[in-house]
Amino acid sequence: MNKLAFVFPGQGAQAVGMGKDFCEQYEVAKKLFKEADEALGYSIKDMCFEGPAEDLKLTANTQPAILTMSVIANEILKEHGIQPDVVGGHSLGEYSALVAADVMNFQDAVLLVHKRGQFMQEAVPVGQGGMAAIIGLSDEVIVDACAKATEKAGEVQAVNFNCPGQTVIAGTTAGVELHGQARRKCC
Repeated sequence: MNKLAFVFPGQGAQAVGMGKDFCEQYEVAKKLFKEADEALGYSIKDMCFEGPAEDLKLTANTQPAILTMSVIANEILKEHGIQPDVVGGHSLGEYSALVAADVMNFQDAVLLVHKRGQFMQEAVPVGQGGMAAIIGLSDEVIVDACAKATEKAGEVQAVNFNCPGQTVIAGTTAGVELHGQARRKCC
């Protein structure tokens, strides 16, 4: 019994130029970019194709861009007869999974993740916080390094225990950077 699963990515998968090749080849890509642009009131398509990267990296823009690309990829696969039996997503990717599963419509999802991104951006102003994925260390070592970095540079915590050997940390820019320096020294 073979089953096909699609797992949609979270924030961090964005790059200037993404989607341009899809728009050149598939009408559904043009249609969905147009719907996203209309829902948002600005051109996420232009931002994806042309940048600048600094604007695309802003959480309020990254989230609708990634969602739009994920839904486009899903629709192109669907047009080619490839449909998953189950969908899932990592963080932001959960919203793409909801659209793919027909639980949420695309326009509502684009607006929702844009707002989600705005709220996240407001919680930690640009340049004052960060995240990093730590690979290959135990949870205990990471938590201990976070506590030491917090004492010296600013708040940093383990926030996502993705799987054994991969943990995401988040906090002040200085705290995340100090954690990274400590990690490089110890390992």
